[in-house]
Amino acid sequence: MDYTRYKDLKVRRLEPGILELVMGEEGGKLSTATEGLHKELAEIWLDIDRDPETRVAILRGAGKGFSAGGDLAMVEKITQDFEARARVWREARDLVYNLINCSKMVVSAMHGPAVGAGLVAGLLADVSIAAKNARIIDGHTRLGVAAGDHAAIVWPLLCGMAKAKYYLLLCEQVSGEEAERIGLVSLCCEEAELQAKALEVARKLASGAQTALRWTKYSLNNWLRMAGPSFDASLALEILGFTGPEAKEGVASLREKRKPSFPPPPDDF
Repeated sequence: MDYTRYKDLKVRRLEPGILELVMGEEGGKLSTATEGLHKELAEIWLDIDRDPETRVAILRGAGKGFSAGGDLAMVEKITQDFEARARVWREARDLVYNLINCSKMVVSAMHGPAVGAGLVAGLLADVSIAAKNARIIDGHTRLGVAAGDHAAIVWPLLCGMAKAKYYLLLCEQVSGEEAERIGLVSLCCEEAELQAKALEVARKLASGAQTALRWTKYSLNNWLRMAGPSFDASLALEILGFTGPEAKEGVASLREKRKPSFPPPPDDF
């Protein structure tokens, strides 16, 4: 499989059967979900699924954290341009469903901030590993849109409806330790051990009975497929929200580094 077309995702073969996907630059700034990265995160799972040389993919972030939220220029464009909204809706849908339907095992290794499209893949991974210093945040409502890109399909299943509502409605951050405690992630470890732990898990998966593993994953992911209508509705409502005044105020407040002042909802809402 030729992965050279991927530019925002750094793809390399760690060892036979194990592929590594890296967001961002080593020693650089936190990876931001630009238009390019958003598209690549949606598409790469199709190639991994078809790749006969890959049994396990590890997804991690380089630099100061796992992933930042969407690039503000891209987010602003979504509020103004129908074609941009349609494209982002399609990619956000494909990211979730392509990852769910990818037959190969996926391991995520999250440290520092874990937000946006990267977090979608991080929490939908088959084995999610968070460093103790991870800061998992779903910031959709802070931006002024519904939590739609993955939250409805997986948060309630992982950590229960009460915790899901608390963190998604208030945009409160979840530490790696707390995420493990409530079941939002599979494992937690020290940041210095994170890459080694991810590789250890990947090696165990790569050496296992591949048909049995893939059929087990397929069966378990039917829980997520059953939640597909909830996800579809939440994603549609998120995209609809980008056309309204709350998203415009959310983007402006982030640009101006201030607390948002959202307008009141319509009288008949």
